[in-house]
Amino acid sequence: MSLTKTQIRHLRGLGHTLKPIVILGGSGFSDGVAAELNQSLEHHELMKVRVNAEDREERDLLIEKLCASAHCELVQRIGHIALVYRSAEEPVLKLPK
Repeated sequence: MSLTKTQIRHLRGLGHTLKPIVILGGSGFSDGVAAELNQSLEHHELMKVRVNAEDREERDLLIEKLCASAHCELVQRIGHIALVYRSAEEPVLKLPK
């Protein structure tokens, strides 16, 4: 699933007011975090994830691992916050073409 620039812009606008739902702490990415992420994405479709890693490369690796395991798309990353999207089985969000 690849998002177009128009869809990314639309999702960024929707995600602006969201608060982080999942927070990756010092213990990193675990099975519990993966389960919570999958459940939250199925319910919300678009959500923010806070990644508490000091090093930028480590944050990027955690976000990449998170997106790969949850089969979601990274919409935007600003600092420690990543905005991710995955369409639910019954989508609620309508994306522009």
